[in-house]
Amino acid sequence: MKAVLKKIANVIEIIFGYGILICLFVGGLTFFAYVVALIIGGDPAAAICAFMKKTFYPILILIANSMVLLGLVKMYLCGEVALSSKKEKKTENKQNKDPEIDEDAIES
Repeated sequence: MKAVLKKIANVIEIIFGYGILICLFVGGLTFFAYVVALIIGGDPAAAICAFMKKTFYPILILIANSMVLLGLVKMYLCGEVALSSKKEKKTENKQNKDPEIDEDAIES
């Protein structure tokens, strides 16, 4: 059963990786679309910005959220715990000194 889950998780990881890569690339292209709109100006620039806001962004947000969901499913299938509320034990320094106080300077 674990081998099958591992194979499914590997396929999901590949889809997730390419999906996030595409989302990042397309997100970068939106920057250039706004730069072009800024250079052009006027009504064509307003049309470009309206297209980006009304048509392009909802699709991009849907794809990005789907990829995040796939990443979470992959983490669940593999049993990975990347985000947890468990506190780790910190090693305490045996000497409880204030690092800003120089004791040699105080003694002299």
